Amino acid sequence: MTDHPPARVIYLGGLGRSGTTLLERLLGELPGVVALGEVVHLWERGVLAQELCGCGAAFPACAFWRAVGERAFGGWTTSVAGRVLTLRRRVDRTRRIPRIAHPDLAEYARAYQTLYAAAGAPVVIDSSKHASLACCLVAAGADVSIVHVVRDPRAVAHSWGRTVERPEDGRPMTRWGPARAAVHWTAQNAALELLAGRGARVIRVRYEDLVAAPVATLTRLAHGLGLAAAELPFIDGSTAWLGPSHTASGNPMRFHVGRVELRRDDAWVSGLAGRDRRAVDLLTWPLRARYGYRSAA
Repeated sequence: MTDHPPARVIYLGGLGRSGTTLLERLLGELPGVVALGEVVHLWERGVLAQELCGCGAAFPACAFWRAVGERAFGGWTTSVAGRVLTLRRRVDRTRRIPRIAHPDLAEYARAYQTLYAAAGAPVVIDSSKHASLACCLVAAGADVSIVHVVRDPRAVAHSWGRTVERPEDGRPMTRWGPARAAVHWTAQNAALELLAGRGARVIRVRYEDLVAAPVATLTRLAHGLGLAAAELPFIDGSTAWLGPSHTASGNPMRFHVGRVELRRDDAWVSGLAGRDRRAVDLLTWPLRARYGYRSAA
């Protein structure tokens, strides 16, 4: 690994289907900020499986990632990816958050910090979501700010039940039933709450606030993160314009370029059965109430 000036890291945490990809793409339009995608999956899906970068090129063919790999590790190799994946299995576990100390923690976190620095930007965004990786970075002393992204658990549960094709190969993405989605929603959000209680810099953002008032929400968030956001020329009312990105892994929105309408997806209101709503309500209380989401009727 080679040495580079450290980058400030904005880590987006929360459960999948909560709006992290949308927020990452919007923050990535700010000056001096580069969105990297779900870096936790880069080693397996990018380096080993050679899936597509957000720019549409296969990971090995992407000039951006090729340069990052050269600067960080002297090039992407199966041995580098394999080593990080081995360390991840040893260190990066939600059950370890209360006591994350591990002999391999420093080496594991250093791989991420080296990659962040090699991106060549003063600020990078990692939308890996997992509270456990955020905990590893904080414990290792990385300059990281955590953005805790939350969304109504009924909407999240409904989204996890949908059939969504992976753009890389057309295979269906993972699906969960409402109860399982609710349990994961509670576990991930509770884990992120623990990080805030341990002194980590955490700012919470609700998906519903982001799409209802994107300029106000992004301005407040950017101010809290110390980012320059006096103007947001890429947002006009409820419409945003997104440029190309080099995000590694994530949902299909990472490939979108151009106009995107910022509006709430409330399909769960008619699409989630009453018994499932009540089950989700029960399994997500009291965090659901803490975040301002009322019980289903």
